[in-house]
Amino acid sequence: MEAYLGSILSSLLTTLFFVFFIAALGYLIGGIEVKGISLGDAGILLVALLFGILANRVGSFTVAGHTIVLYDTETIRPMYSLISNLGTALFVTAVGLIAGPKFFRSFNRSSLAYILMGVVIIAVGVATTLALKFLSGISSSMAVGLMTGALTSTPGLSAAQDAAADPAAVTAGYGIAYLFGVLGVVFFVQLVPKLLHVNIEEERRTFVAASGVETGSQARILRKIDAHGFFPFVLMVFLGLVIGCITIPGIHFSLGSSGGTLVAGLIVGHFGHMGRIDLSVSKNTLNFFRELGLMLFLIGAGVPGGVNFIQYVRASYFLYGAVITLVPMLVGFFLGKYVFKLSIFNNLGSITGGMTSTPALGTLISVAGTDDVASAYAATYPVALVVVVLAAKFIVTLIA
Repeated sequence: MEAYLGSILSSLLTTLFFVFFIAALGYLIGGIEVKGISLGDAGILLVALLFGILANRVGSFTVAGHTIVLYDTETIRPMYSLISNLGTALFVTAVGLIAGPKFFRSFNRSSLAYILMGVVIIAVGVATTLALKFLSGISSSMAVGLMTGALTSTPGLSAAQDAAADPAAVTAGYGIAYLFGVLGVVFFVQLVPKLLHVNIEEERRTFVAASGVETGSQARILRKIDAHGFFPFVLMVFLGLVIGCITIPGIHFSLGSSGGTLVAGLIVGHFGHMGRIDLSVSKNTLNFFRELGLMLFLIGAGVPGGVNFIQYVRASYFLYGAVITLVPMLVGFFLGKYVFKLSIFNNLGSITGGMTSTPALGTLISVAGTDDVASAYAATYPVALVVVVLAAKFIVTLIA
């Protein structure tokens, strides 16, 4: 009987089981509200990090002669990497397709504001990182890991790992700073409207009216491949991954899966068709893929982050990461509010893009009650993505 139960448990307690267990518990914790503030989707990240810490301490256990492996570097770690990449592709493609119909048509003088917001936010983050490095004496590898984690930039992490003298320290720094990097922006977009006593309903009506763009009428009858829009969606993921693989010679820069799928989504979302083939995707489908992608990304990034958490952790590193997260956000917010005169939703949307924070965008969409905030994110994100990748390589290669 014991052997039979052990066999059932070994079949049940697989990585797939733990992925959905983390998701269920994460949504449960994320739904807890305290004075109107909640973790939201970031609750999944918190549970994933805790699971990673547990997996690092336990590794595996045996039940009735059957070994249950929670985490190892040869088989299970690549699975979480795949989960993270899949989640990123689904989420960012959905964001691109949501923002695409209005993104290019709404370009005006405010577009320069979004570009500058992206540059300034990352530049302030880099300056803060370098100041902390020289004041504390931490290594360049740890410093850039903390920076990419605080700015929640997986492409920046990848670029730093390729060039760093100590890739393990980069990964550890990323994991240490990532939690507050996510939670800090998630709480920021919820707290700021409350602290400023923003009337969300009134602001939403004004914002939606201002962001409305006439898309024109379609004279031709287009052919729809499937009823739900799965074909155009998966086609955009495919094209985005191809775009993301293109590397610029010399600086060895590429957009990666996140940048490539965002560009593909924006372009196809703008045109809406290819010849006579309808490439539009229903809103319900986009919302589904956006939420599913965010869930998978948080689990795939959170568990490995938790595994590397204990080895390098220092109380001071948490503080450094928090500072690198908060200073660029605050500078960006005041820049958007008082210099560029952005509306509260566009300002916060631009900050989520500048901080390359996909979880915070999901939270902001919930707070604002409209998908239109994704346009400010989409306008700022590519600029911030390029700058943070270049900055990460600069720090680990040129700063001793």
